[in-house]
Amino acid sequence: MIGLIIVIVLLAIIAFSLIGIYNSLVQLRVRADNAWADIDVQLKRRYDLIPNLVETVKGYAAHEKGTFENVAKFRSAAMAATTPAEKSEAEGQLTYALRGLLAVAEAYPQLRASEQFQSLQGSLSGLEDAIQNARRYYNAVVRDLNTRVQTFPSNIVAGMFHIQAKQFFDITEPTQREPVAVKF
Repeated sequence: MIGLIIVIVLLAIIAFSLIGIYNSLVQLRVRADNAWADIDVQLKRRYDLIPNLVETVKGYAAHEKGTFENVAKFRSAAMAATTPAEKSEAEGQLTYALRGLLAVAEAYPQLRASEQFQSLQGSLSGLEDAIQNARRYYNAVVRDLNTRVQTFPSNIVAGMFHIQAKQFFDITEPTQREPVAVKF
């Protein structure tokens, strides 16, 4: 009788441990999905702001057609990307194109003095900070999830319930780390 009670207690401890591990993995997965949704919200705000910024700069620097086309092309690509790897690559290209647009604006003092441009530039700067914070949070949650998915004994539970590691949102191309070269 005592042996049966010990076995039942051990099985209960194992069951509760597995339930706890499973719940923590699901919690991390939900937090990662939520963090990804936060990134999407910030990027949507950025995508909505870009056409206004481009139109404002266009009014002063109409001959910079290639810069405007790049921004539009990379904005469309970024909006179409779905996975973290695709989104990361597209966002890096868009950021690089936006830096080029802002560098073009630096060559036009009357544009820099424009209240509308300053407001848009300030909004973009604030959005870039919000996007960076959302990326950092997402990557931190993904790091925690990936660690749990790959370490014992939670890797066994993750395998049983098909909980997989997620991709980080990072810079994939070395050119995205380089400053923008402005040529007039």
